[in-house]
Amino acid sequence: MIKKLVLLSLLTTASGVVMAQDNALQAYGLSFSGAATLASDYRFRGQSQTENDPALQGTFTLAHSSGLYFNVFASSVDLPVSEGKSAHLELDPIIGFTTPITLGQIKPTLDVGVAYYNYPSASDLNYPEFYAKLTFADSIIKGDLLTPSVAYTYKYGGNTTSEIAGDDATNWTVNLAYSAPFADTGFGGVASVGYSKSNKDIYGVKDNFVDWKAGVTYSFKAVSGLTAELDAVGSTIDGYTGAANRAVDAGAMFSLTKSF
Repeated sequence: MIKKLVLLSLLTTASGVVMAQDNALQAYGLSFSGAATLASDYRFRGQSQTENDPALQGTFTLAHSSGLYFNVFASSVDLPVSEGKSAHLELDPIIGFTTPITLGQIKPTLDVGVAYYNYPSASDLNYPEFYAKLTFADSIIKGDLLTPSVAYTYKYGGNTTSEIAGDDATNWTVNLAYSAPFADTGFGGVASVGYSKSNKDIYGVKDNFVDWKAGVTYSFKAVSGLTAELDAVGSTIDGYTGAANRAVDAGAMFSLTKSF
């Protein structure tokens, strides 16, 4: 509880700094943005990172007009590391680059970068991941976004997974995400499907799994930047029991996000 209050305090303080420094940053081609989220669960590729409990999250991005950006994602987590020890905070630095490209008549945005999954109280879980994605705007209807992506890491789950598997676990993930507004109602739809493949049997009893999400969103017109989302999420991971099985099984998730 104390760590969640500390995270909330950091999010509030940072949001105030962002708004105060915005005009000064623009003179150097920089922009600052962020979001704070309260979620009923934190699902990463279909797997709960909080043992199906609520999570407080924040995202802050410093971007340059050249396309270069630096992002930090923070979230409360509850990940077992060893007997009697768990990680309770995730703090991920991310550096990337975005640029529009031309594919014939189509002009998507390319986004490439590297994320470092970081758990300050459990560094044996830390690992880097490289990613690339394309975002196609207005692909089917006006206002929609179609985003295929791929990610790779040579050490999934850090030293903790390496010790369990007997060697470093590599992992590839491909994902296809789609979002679209429902006319001018404030409502929208979101959906995604992903496939992950490791060189080790680290996903239950297999080396691969499929994760999925389908849901609806609502943007509050009376409060700028406030969005609610209700999703059904799940994965095909099998072989776990108890709390571990609930963390990968299908379930519902609700979140409120305030962007600034």
